[in-house]
Amino acid sequence: MVSTTALAGTTSATTDPLLSGLSLDDSSRMQAALDFAGVAYADRVTTSGQPAIEFATGVAATLAYMRSDVETRIAGLVFELTLLDPAQAPLIEPRFGTEVGDLVAGVRQLIRLRELTQSQAPAPSASGGPARGRNAAQQAVAQVETLRKMLLAMASDMRVVLVRLASCVTTLRYFADIKLCNDMTCAYGRETLDLYAPLANRLGIWQLKWELEDLSFRFIEPDTYKRIAKMLEEKRMMREGFVTNAIARLQSEMAAAGIEAEVFGRPKHIYSIWSKMKGKELDFTDLYDVRAFRVIVADVKTCYTVLGVVHNIWTPIPKEFDDYISRPKPNGYQSLHTVVTAEDGRPLEVQIRTQEMHSFAEYGVAAHWRYKEGGANSVGQKYEEKIAWLRQLLAWKTDVAESVVGEEDQQREWVEKLKSAALDDRIFVLTPQARVIELPVGATPIDFAYYLHSDVGHRCRGARVDGIMVPLNTQLKNGQTCEVITAKGAPGTAGPSRDWLSDEYTVATRTRSKIRAWFHAIDMQETLSHGRSMVEKTLQREGKTAVNLEALANKLGFAKVDDLFLSVGKDEFSLRQIEHALNDSGEPAEPVDEVFLGKSRASSTEQGAKSGVLVVGTEGLMTQLAKCCKPAPPDGIVGFVTRGKGVSIHRATCKNFAEMRTKAPERVIVTEWGRAVTDTVYPVDIFVLANDRQGLLRDISEVFSREKINVIGVNTQSTKGFARMTFTAEIGATAQLQKALNAIGEVAGVQEARRS
Repeated sequence: MVSTTALAGTTSATTDPLLSGLSLDDSSRMQAALDFAGVAYADRVTTSGQPAIEFATGVAATLAYMRSDVETRIAGLVFELTLLDPAQAPLIEPRFGTEVGDLVAGVRQLIRLRELTQSQAPAPSASGGPARGRNAAQQAVAQVETLRKMLLAMASDMRVVLVRLASCVTTLRYFADIKLCNDMTCAYGRETLDLYAPLANRLGIWQLKWELEDLSFRFIEPDTYKRIAKMLEEKRMMREGFVTNAIARLQSEMAAAGIEAEVFGRPKHIYSIWSKMKGKELDFTDLYDVRAFRVIVADVKTCYTVLGVVHNIWTPIPKEFDDYISRPKPNGYQSLHTVVTAEDGRPLEVQIRTQEMHSFAEYGVAAHWRYKEGGANSVGQKYEEKIAWLRQLLAWKTDVAESVVGEEDQQREWVEKLKSAALDDRIFVLTPQARVIELPVGATPIDFAYYLHSDVGHRCRGARVDGIMVPLNTQLKNGQTCEVITAKGAPGTAGPSRDWLSDEYTVATRTRSKIRAWFHAIDMQETLSHGRSMVEKTLQREGKTAVNLEALANKLGFAKVDDLFLSVGKDEFSLRQIEHALNDSGEPAEPVDEVFLGKSRASSTEQGAKSGVLVVGTEGLMTQLAKCCKPAPPDGIVGFVTRGKGVSIHRATCKNFAEMRTKAPERVIVTEWGRAVTDTVYPVDIFVLANDRQGLLRDISEVFSREKINVIGVNTQSTKGFARMTFTAEIGATAQLQKALNAIGEVAGVQEARRS
């Protein structure tokens, strides 16, 4: 474990640390960059007031300490020059190469993000200042989380993030060295604590994470920082001496028992101590893990053996023992935690785990940040997995750094992996007010507008991206600022284009669903208006314009009059039935309905008779014939497994089945007709289009009677001189149906007779 003091020491005047771990060729490149920087930064000062050359070498030294490659170190050395003198930006790539040029451009982009988001409301203060509204606080936390993800997504090369973290710690060290504490340092500390320290934590760069937290806390809460630092310093020599002696004693006992283990202290940092004191409402003297160490062993059995040794040496505190090996945390974290009473009567915390558990806790899904920062809550699974992979990658780089020196192929492999490790499945775009909006890759200004609000999307007529007018099908990129231009007028007076439903204009499912909802509402309104017009014309023709429409709708079986209008507009309800209701006849237009309509036969599948359907490869499954297409032998059929109602049997040509198969192909099952079941009949729908005339229904009913086909339902509609009729008839096979259709086709006035 690396100490903060050791890291801070890398900013010494000598340039040797800047060249550590580099090959001879890379060392020459780095030295050339240092010579260039010495001249280019002469007499320049950063915006924080620090001499530019001191800042630049500090960033490069921090990156060298992390064993970064030469391109990353050079980028850390020269990016500040392009901020102080933008004219230098185009000269970086020709002088230092494409990789360095791309890294510098990436860092400049992150700096731009910082400038754009400085106007954002800060997250709740570390001191637990004035209470904010719950929603406001939640929005602030969500915005900070989005900014964190945006930082990673904007960095097409993850080394850009490393440079940014190194620059943050360098600036904070400078503020600490000159003992500057004002509103500027407080704001910088807050930004670092909200954004950059968590990123360092998530990426597993612990040495930077701890220092960023402590330095930020120093400027945000200077009095609290000094108080805790004083308490730590007062007890430091005693605490460190005790831990050293405790470790020596435990190692001696383990050696006597033949146990091999790695034991090391767990240095506590000021911000971590303050967080625990505040979170658990404890006094400094009550913190168990101010004095603590960790034991790493080979296997699980040895974990419990070491636990027994620890409890044999010191007296355990029962309520402070946690066995996360036999009962892992929900996130998979495993370790033994115990607190014992030491010789001086004060608590001592010991953690015992295997190397595998340790690696999992440090880099896996149980990564430290997931419970330190509130659990796996606001980031997607894919994002979390990629962060875990990145952390392992960075740790691997540290482990093999020494062996990689001089082996440029391995060095290049690590660099290429790190370059390709950006989070590229989402993009992050800003509003003119610097609010960050998360969108899918390929999103357009239309997607952006609908994310802001449905009405903004409906009224979207143009967009400016980074101040420039662009077409609405322009694909947005990370870090861009988008401004939506809307149509004038009241909400609801403008609407989207149907073209927006194509892949060219929108990619977000959320956007398309809102556009479809708009057109559905428009279509419903048109249908309603059409139905209203037809009903009103019928009332005028019948001389009943003063009738109470609500009462009429209720009489016809509708809950409200709009339902009547919609049904008429969709041609689902006949105007002839309205005419009869107006005339109080109480009788249907064609009394023949009562003549030929019969009850469903007992042998009908409608009444539960066996359908004769066989499910291929399976026996005993419950089947039912679908009412949408009403299959009958020898139709080609296919089965669809429903939820709780067995297998639904459809005709192979059924449109409803085609949609269900697209959505859930795994629920499709092969079926076929078995041996014919004696006397079983199947309900089918027959559609007839004919010229409307008196006696038409009677003539068609005679055909059914002659063919010995039982009709159990009929629906007729008459509009503009045409009659549209749908009959539900019970047949034994489709051959019987075809004969009936041919006969109906010969009835006077019939234009079409077919199975629905």
